[in-house]
Amino acid sequence: MTDAGTGSLLIDGIGSLVTNDPALGEGPLGLVADAALVVEDGRVVWAGPRSRVPEGAARERFDAEGRAVIPGFVDSHAHLVFAGDRAAEFEARMSGRPYTAGGIRTTVAATRAAGDDTLRAGVRRLVAEALRSGTTTIECKSGYGLTVEDEARSLRVAAEHTAETTFLGAHVVPPEYAADPDGYAALVAGPMLDACAPHARWIDVFCDRGAFDGDQTRMILAAGKERGLVPRVHAGQLQPGPGVAVAVELGAASADHLTHLTDADVEALAGGGTVATLLPGAEFSTRSPYPDARRLLDAGATVALAADCNPGSSYTTSIPFCVALAVREMRMTPGEAVWAATMGGARALRRTDVGRLSPGARADIVMLDAPSHVHLSYRPGVPIVARVWKDGRARA
Repeated sequence: MTDAGTGSLLIDGIGSLVTNDPALGEGPLGLVADAALVVEDGRVVWAGPRSRVPEGAARERFDAEGRAVIPGFVDSHAHLVFAGDRAAEFEARMSGRPYTAGGIRTTVAATRAAGDDTLRAGVRRLVAEALRSGTTTIECKSGYGLTVEDEARSLRVAAEHTAETTFLGAHVVPPEYAADPDGYAALVAGPMLDACAPHARWIDVFCDRGAFDGDQTRMILAAGKERGLVPRVHAGQLQPGPGVAVAVELGAASADHLTHLTDADVEALAGGGTVATLLPGAEFSTRSPYPDARRLLDAGATVALAADCNPGSSYTTSIPFCVALAVREMRMTPGEAVWAATMGGARALRRTDVGRLSPGARADIVMLDAPSHVHLSYRPGVPIVARVWKDGRARA
């Protein structure tokens, strides 16, 4: 058996196929049993029961031997451009010291001191690690430079690995602006944005205790919109606040974290176009309460799951781990968690070409060493991803 690369490929003998297209199969996941996929030049051209595969559909064939196949995970929230780690901080926190946003400044100092090659190697390592666990699309933020030059170079490094780059100059106020947070916000919305906008698709603000207030967040995001960047917001991680309201008001693609939500926040997310992105790895690593995904889902909000890979509060790239946490701790069903980690992530990035396995989608495909997607949460901690194709080419 061989892989077609940029040619044609039939993945046959699929025990259970998640298409995320209800027109192709059962329920929101569009489940098809005893299925097959046909790929041409990096795109899905056919998906359905293997008994109906078009004759002569592909030159090469791969036999899944009854394993489950799902879309590649779409990780819509990651902080990959940094130097050093914060293992000592993690150890201290696990011994009783609570997490605050101030810890970010430790990584800022290390990142500023690092050379481009060091940052580049770190991103390359984490992207490859994520791919091995099934992540085929990943967003990447700046936010550990916090100077005009360091934020711009962080985005240049990120852009070498993904088109989904986010300017997060408004991560925290750096020490040199501790006495003038409004002055730093003005820098972010002015000269820093000017330098970073050419390298970014998105703009994000950490709107929370120890970071930026509602007025600062609104000002920075509005400036980003004027430069053509689409807003995202870190909201409600440490306490309830204005982040969700500002996100919905400004048409943000997503509001992320959402550990602490008011009834008005839930109503706003359910009634608007802003995706509620939940990051259970952060709660796991900080011993914080988990977000109530059930509350959001029952209200009608669109929910995404992401890993929030960062050196301080969620040093993991594993979406399978986050799926298991979401099912166990956030009251999601196994199917809801898989949808949130694939199609939900795609919606958070406003992408229609990923997060699904139906005609026209990118052939970003994950085969599990299991008969069903349920095993992602049923067998937590097990390296269940057996094979990954990105753009129709075997990658991991």
